[in-house]
Amino acid sequence: MVNGKRSTLWHPEAVIREPAEVRLGEDGSVEIPLGVLTEGGLNPGMLLVAYSDGDGRVVLRQQENAIRDLLERGVL
Repeated sequence: MVNGKRSTLWHPEAVIREPAEVRLGEDGSVEIPLGVLTEGGLNPGMLLVAYSDGDGRVVLRQQENAIRDLLERGVL
């Protein structure tokens, strides 16, 4: 509460993240729930970079952030 009123500020660390089950389609497509994308800071229409991080993990990153990290640190 702030000044006797309930605070309406949203804090990312307060979000309860729940896993979502998705199925890999025959054509290799995956439909990712909007809530998962939102938690990851991804919005419809964004350009993404996708890569394997090993052990069954696939990573999606905003293209500009991935390129910046690759140029500055040499890693995605």
